[in-house]
Amino acid sequence: MSARTRRQATEAMAIRIQAGDVVVDGDLAIPRDAAGLVIFAHGSGSSRFSARNRAVASALQAAGFATLLLDLLTRQEEAVDEFTREYRFDIERLGRRVVAAVDWVAQDSRVADLPIACFGASTGAAAALMAAAARPVAVRAVISRGGRPDLAGDALPAVQAPTLLVVGGHDEDVIALNEQASARMRAPVTLAIVPGATHLFEEPGTLDEVTRLACEWCDQHLRPASASGGSSPRAREEDGT
Repeated sequence: MSARTRRQATEAMAIRIQAGDVVVDGDLAIPRDAAGLVIFAHGSGSSRFSARNRAVASALQAAGFATLLLDLLTRQEEAVDEFTREYRFDIERLGRRVVAAVDWVAQDSRVADLPIACFGASTGAAAALMAAAARPVAVRAVISRGGRPDLAGDALPAVQAPTLLVVGGHDEDVIALNEQASARMRAPVTLAIVPGATHLFEEPGTLDEVTRLACEWCDQHLRPASASGGSSPRAREEDGT
């Protein structure tokens, strides 16, 4: 099926997920014959309406992967966080809500059979890694875009899913933090440096490179080997062991 046909055949819907004592909102999109599902964990004051993550999600849908763009904060929490920033670095809270989304997937017949990847941006990367550590059977892969995996702390050695860390070449402080995090991980880790990119990947072509790497990572780790063609990201691989 072509990417254009798959986009036309994609079923999209708003969902709500119970996460402890709160309910969080999400946007679920399921292309026909989806090979896997990518859960997006936003961070640092962002939401499921992040233009960058929606661009990556659209490309993943065209490549045959379902996506779930998830708000990690309630509307009330977002209103408080806009002024105090007290929730965006509450990684335990964010991680629990990604776990709730993973558990929700297992209970929904539309997506329950799909292997899962977690895609995290900024502080959402730490939340994605915490979910991968908490649900090692369900989460098959992790992708971080300009993320802060170091904030996952003691969860890092427990992650089993192959992890792709994508960082801008000009984002030197975050590169160092990603290197420190990967050194604590036992799972296979690939650090991909996008030349010319800053933290938000605003430079021409840089977000396209993130998208390409994300699609290849999902092809490699979510799609059956017979269908993926065995492609893998052209990036520097670091063995976290």
